[in-house]
Amino acid sequence: MILGIDTSNDTLGVSIWRDGKVIGEFVTNLKKNHSVRLLPAIAELMKECDVTPQALTKIAIAEGPGSYTGLRIGVTVAKTMAWDLQIPLVGVSSLVLMAQNGRFFDGLIIPIMDARRGNVYAGIYKKEAAGLATLKPDQHVSFEDLLAGLDAKSDVLFIGDGAVHFQEEIAGQLGARATIAEAALCYPRPAFLGELAQHKDGVPAHSFVPTYLKLAEAESKWLEANKHD
Repeated sequence: MILGIDTSNDTLGVSIWRDGKVIGEFVTNLKKNHSVRLLPAIAELMKECDVTPQALTKIAIAEGPGSYTGLRIGVTVAKTMAWDLQIPLVGVSSLVLMAQNGRFFDGLIIPIMDARRGNVYAGIYKKEAAGLATLKPDQHVSFEDLLAGLDAKSDVLFIGDGAVHFQEEIAGQLGARATIAEAALCYPRPAFLGELAQHKDGVPAHSFVPTYLKLAEAESKWLEANKHD
């Protein structure tokens, strides 16, 4: 039994995976504080699915990249539960999670999160028999450089808020080779967390670290100001 948690962006998602299938899923896509909504969402879903915490064997958490605040909220709850229950914690890339919405696309699948100032969080994936293969791992990169590095012949599916934000640039450079996922497919589904985590061993709660890919702006400014200390 796997509890899935995603708070890495505006989406708040919780799921329960049992015996090879999703038995429950809770999803909202609102700019609201995940810190006051996550625990009630978990409790309500577990109640509806008639699942107790002691029945869980693993927790799957969207590990980033994404919102620093959102990631910390989800990871803190996941680590606390995993520690209390003495079960492993499995991290799943937030970009890989989003890419699952395009898993049947024949071509490059590129989930994109807007990272501001012309930058994005992105990975590049391709469908294979066993699932999505990673062609380029998650990175923090300028959108211009991301486009410049793409195969000149492949069809490309862009997924996520970053794809919507940069749709004019995408159309201008790739033309008919590019597809931007419809709105319903641009948000991650926590239902995939259990599937992606089921064959992974996970790590003890105390050793789990989220994937930020870059420092928060406040941390970067502090390091710059104190680099000569």
